[in-house]
Amino acid sequence: MDTSFVEELASAAPTPGGGGASAYCGALACALTSMVGNLTVGKKTYAQVESEVYMRLEKLADLRGRLLSLVGADAEAFGPLAAAYRMPKDTPEQLAAKQAAIQDALVGATEVPLDIMRTAAACVEHADFLARNGSRMARSDAGVSVAFARAAVDGASLNVYINAASIDDAERAARYRDEADRFVAQTREHCDEVFAFVKDAIS
Repeated sequence: MDTSFVEELASAAPTPGGGGASAYCGALACALTSMVGNLTVGKKTYAQVESEVYMRLEKLADLRGRLLSLVGADAEAFGPLAAAYRMPKDTPEQLAAKQAAIQDALVGATEVPLDIMRTAAACVEHADFLARNGSRMARSDAGVSVAFARAAVDGASLNVYINAASIDDAERAARYRDEADRFVAQTREHCDEVFAFVKDAIS
């Protein structure tokens, strides 16, 4: 097993951090949902949903790939922000340049976790379908996948909130917070619903 990401996460390095971990958690949610789908196709019992499952497997592969790319994107977005905070501020010109650079970098550092939230949330609908229509032997894995998806969205939201709090443009910051609030509320509700369904179905 390649544990390099976990080892990097555990180190004193500032990246990867919570955003990258959230993206990775979302990728795991997509992978688990895909596993349920792959255990469903080719079985006579589920022949009526096979074409639908194949379509969802393609979409899940795209989501998984996107989330894995966002692990790196989150670290890359942090770089300019860290560099901006290190800029000198000895003169009024330097201070103005530093503040402008920070504001610029905060946009990217906020939009990446929003993308993580958006992408991880998209996994839940597929997990819902497969929990209800996929292999009953793997139903518990569909429940685990929505638990991971919820964690990914919740985790990434904290990066949105902390960065939005430092954005001077109040209207932009409010838009970011509002979007994060919507994703958190909608994803939690959907994940809790699927999780409860799975728990009742397997108990």
